Amino acid sequence: MFDVNEYFDGNVKSLAFKAGEDKATVGVMAAGDYEFGTDSQEHMTLISGEMSVKLPNEDKWRDIAINETFIVQAKVSFLVKIGCDSAYLCLYK
Repeated sequence: MFDVNEYFDGNVKSLAFKAGEDKATVGVMAAGDYEFGTDSQEHMTLISGEMSVKLPNEDKWRDIAINETFIVQAKVSFLVKIGCDSAYLCLYK
């Protein structure tokens, strides 16, 4: 039913579930810097907290507002800076 995921020594945790035809996760990240890789296209929405991202082929960091969604293509890596403990929703397409 739900899968529990834990990354970066427990600093990132999520619950995976089915969202219609898509897979989704809802999770939390402790303040810090992280690098994630993607298998499929991801639509990530910041629910609470502070997040900046540096996507592939972008030169600058971008601040993400609460309820803002950004898209990361499949088979790439991207960088995330979390300013304070934060929550997110991620849909995998």
